[in-house]
Amino acid sequence: MLNPVVKIIIPAYNEENAIGQVIAEIPQGLVSEVVVVNNASTDNTEQVATNAGATVLRESIPGYGRACLKGMEYLKQSENKPDILVFLDGDHSDYPDEIEQVIKPILDNQADLVIGSRALGNKEKGSMTPQQIFGNWLATRLLKILYGVKFTDLGPFRAITWTKLMELDMQDKTYGWTVEMQLKAAKNGLRCVEVPVRYRKRIGFSKISGTVKGTVMAGYKILYTIFKYL
Repeated sequence: MLNPVVKIIIPAYNEENAIGQVIAEIPQGLVSEVVVVNNASTDNTEQVATNAGATVLRESIPGYGRACLKGMEYLKQSENKPDILVFLDGDHSDYPDEIEQVIKPILDNQADLVIGSRALGNKEKGSMTPQQIFGNWLATRLLKILYGVKFTDLGPFRAITWTKLMELDMQDKTYGWTVEMQLKAAKNGLRCVEVPVRYRKRIGFSKISGTVKGTVMAGYKILYTIFKYL
């Protein structure tokens, strides 16, 4: 892929203390547009992201998948559509400077979807809760058994070619977004690769793993999604 257009979607809910740092750490010259989707934030996320140079969209209804779909809809209308789309969290837990290694298998024509695997990389102590680690293990185990694809993580840091993403017809609006992409990629015969990525403690409080309700709801939706597409 020669001189690919790389764009990023960052869903963000109340990330005013982190989003500016995330955008600042994205490699200059590699990414042509950073799209931050302000997902029902009640803080200053939108202004901080705008000041940092991002294109900021508003999605007033909470939901991780819903925010990602909002960003994709915007890019569909863009004259300069991406060749590669990267998804990145806005809480500063990922390392944006690793984007180049995440997209490399696509550039080398070895993959259509690349997952940044926290399980294969170095995790800062305390960056993932025990329930997150177990949930990832269980979900990826089920993906292998039911869909015949080997993953070690459902990590949000990922890259996919735009044309293949369009073929997946993504639907999930909440916690099942990442696993839906991975299982549909397997069902559609996409070339899926994992690369190790580092992971650190997020800035601020997790709205999912930081609460019992969020953890239970996320776990339920992930399992529901896995069995839904059998």
